[in-house]
Amino acid sequence: MRRRHHFHIDHAGHSVSATVQTGHTVIVEVLVDGKETGHGTTHDDHPVTVPVELPAEPPMPVSVRAVPGPGVPRCFLEVAGAEPQVMSPRPY
Repeated sequence: MRRRHHFHIDHAGHSVSATVQTGHTVIVEVLVDGKETGHGTTHDDHPVTVPVELPAEPPMPVSVRAVPGPGVPRCFLEVAGAEPQVMSPRPY
């Protein structure tokens, strides 16, 4: 059964959101400041990393790592030189 999970974090003045659609094929969509900037797929409970850029001067490369399972999915914002930041789940 497919289910959608939503995550969000604010970083360096930008909004980063991720939607993880679970099922046999997991689909991850990443939005930066409300615009879709990346997506990725994986199978079952395998993690997937989606590289995106924050619109800064110069653009700031970051990644969203989605861990679909086991259990409830989790998402992390990964920035070079820093510990991964947990993205907050959203109920909608």
